[in-house]
Amino acid sequence: MNRSLLRSDEPTRRRLMASAASALLGVGLLPEFLTGRLDAAETVGRATARSVIYLYMDGGMSHVDTWDPKSGDVAGPTKTIKTSADGIVLGEYLPRSAQVMHLGTVVRSMSSTQGAHEQGNYYMHTSYQLRGTINHPSLGAWLSHFRGPGNPTLPASVYVGNASRHPGAGFFPPQHAPLFVNNPENGLKDIQLQEDLTKARHAARMELAGSLDAEFLGKFGNQRNVAAQSNAYDGAHRMMASADIAAFDLTDEKPTVRDTYGRDAFGQGCLLARRLVERGVRFVEVSLHGWDTHSNNFTATPDLCDKLDRGLSALVGDLHGRGMLNDTLVVVATEFGRTPRINTNLGRDHYPKAFSGALFGGGVKRGFGYGSTDATGENVAEAECTIPDVNATLGKALGLPVEEVVLTPNGRPFKLADKGKPLAVFA
Repeated sequence: MNRSLLRSDEPTRRRLMASAASALLGVGLLPEFLTGRLDAAETVGRATARSVIYLYMDGGMSHVDTWDPKSGDVAGPTKTIKTSADGIVLGEYLPRSAQVMHLGTVVRSMSSTQGAHEQGNYYMHTSYQLRGTINHPSLGAWLSHFRGPGNPTLPASVYVGNASRHPGAGFFPPQHAPLFVNNPENGLKDIQLQEDLTKARHAARMELAGSLDAEFLGKFGNQRNVAAQSNAYDGAHRMMASADIAAFDLTDEKPTVRDTYGRDAFGQGCLLARRLVERGVRFVEVSLHGWDTHSNNFTATPDLCDKLDRGLSALVGDLHGRGMLNDTLVVVATEFGRTPRINTNLGRDHYPKAFSGALFGGGVKRGFGYGSTDATGENVAEAECTIPDVNATLGKALGLPVEEVVLTPNGRPFKLADKGKPLAVFA
């Protein structure tokens, strides 16, 4: 059924809760939260995952050096290693991930139409091509729109890393944008009351501010920007009072656990993602930058893979050990692959025609390989998977209505994954 959920006066519009403003928390724009929930009858089917941890390899990860290794001249110095999953091999730079491959699915038949970074990144996150006339929502924003937050005192989604190209909330209201955290080790700044400010004095100040704003909000509170600003401060206050804000403090973890994840920003971001999902946050993205290996691919890729390998294997193993992997979907994605043929700079160039990703937990098959490329990794040989197909698969795992049409404020119709169809990767 086609319907718009974006009108502020719509009776079915989910009630807004709150978020925090960047000036208050010092970590970027926090979303305002939704209190409503998607009824079971509205979902595309039974959800197999409650949360998603989305590990994004920014810059274009070489598939033939990682998830889809080849032999001969294409491989260069990269060797192939066996994994814990029968019949699945990986590149030698992912030895720890190879040991948990029996818990996931590798997808080796992805194909994109976008071969430039900004366009490819946008397409991967939204299922739509980058246009100058409209901004499309990321998957985390769609999840927030349909389902609201898993924890009403924490953000519905969080992004860890450099967000210069992240599409955020797109055409949805700003409350659906993720909380941006640049450095996972810094926690949230300015989230505690000042030392000389008691809770009673703070409450009195909030009451005074509310009374001063009441007349203005009575007249203009339904306007989008006014509501966003007002709800931002309400949400900041809610977060300050939440015991679950401790999720952002990684010093609570044992040093040995932090070492297992890797002491770099990506590894600690993966640990933060686990802590947030543990407390109900539905969508966490962690970025690892630097995969644009036009030159010196065989120097840069092993270093990047070491960070990915530590963080990913620790995360999957940790979730599995805590009994969380069944309802948490871990995704490894990138905007495109790299050319199987090595260039004159000992690098690999952009290659959207065929590349790979991986899925762990969240109801997907275990020890499974979906699709394949030919002997050189240049062409998809079996079960081509488009980018909208990837996002439709994630939407299905989350039980979202993938086929439901949502209207933008100016009446344009869009779906979560455009024309994408879920892959046959579920157990």
